[in-house]
Amino acid sequence: MGLTVVMFGALGLCWGSNFIYMKLAAEVISPAQMTLLRVACGFVPLLLVAWRRGVMERGQLRLLPHFGVMAVLATAFYYFAIAKGTELLPSAVAGVLGGTIALFTTLASLLFLPAQRPNAAMLGGVWLGFIGVVLLIAPWQGTVAMLDGRGVLWMLGAAALFGGSYVYVCRFLAPHGLPPLALVTWQMGLALALLLLVTDTSGMGDLLRQPRALAGVTLGLGVLGTGLAFLIYYALLERLGAVASAAATYLTPAVALIIGWANGEAVGLRELSAAGVILLGIALVQRGRTRASG
Repeated sequence: MGLTVVMFGALGLCWGSNFIYMKLAAEVISPAQMTLLRVACGFVPLLLVAWRRGVMERGQLRLLPHFGVMAVLATAFYYFAIAKGTELLPSAVAGVLGGTIALFTTLASLLFLPAQRPNAAMLGGVWLGFIGVVLLIAPWQGTVAMLDGRGVLWMLGAAALFGGSYVYVCRFLAPHGLPPLALVTWQMGLALALLLLVTDTSGMGDLLRQPRALAGVTLGLGVLGTGLAFLIYYALLERLGAVASAAATYLTPAVALIIGWANGEAVGLRELSAAGVILLGIALVQRGRTRASG
């Protein structure tokens, strides 16, 4: 039990701190370059562990088209979208919006997976979560106080895309019984190959003159926030199962808010209230999933 609590805390810290690392890196390099470095640094530990565990097999090559879809949508474009959104928003706000993945995952599964019938807790959680998003955005405020709408759309679009990828996995990959570590290693590797082809790397050398941003994007965002975070998450999956492991998403907005506040960002009652409402919505969704699977 003690090790599980430590793993939950470590995962929440890894995920929640990603947004401040992206904010620091955005001052030096572009979101596309940030995505390339993140995927490259996150791919290395995943590949090493996948190789040592022997989960990568030649027979999996038949699923390469599906790995490619996941690489483009749930990795390359998803990481680019949240990097773009974080560039335009305070890191604390980006972190709270990033926590809506659980809501979009539930919504996508209810819409496109007929076997997963919604219950009152799941529906109520989704509605409550999106009420929290509206509270965070506060469209009734004056234009001076409003958040950058482009950043909000990038973050919500990324969360919706990642949530939708769950449906794709359930329909096209889950029936093959593929180890989760193998799936994420394939999609990260293919995403890295794609990003190497399409990313303009000019100016990336400027990172060498910014050691704080360099360490943040390579070690913090890549190795810890991506590679290690995936490994911890899959270890929790083996221990607790998917429903219980997803509870780690509760920590992400809270950690992002604390780090953003410590970094001098304005975190007031509205931001805290919105985060609380979103987290309550996620909790209801998780409760509904637990009942549905019980």
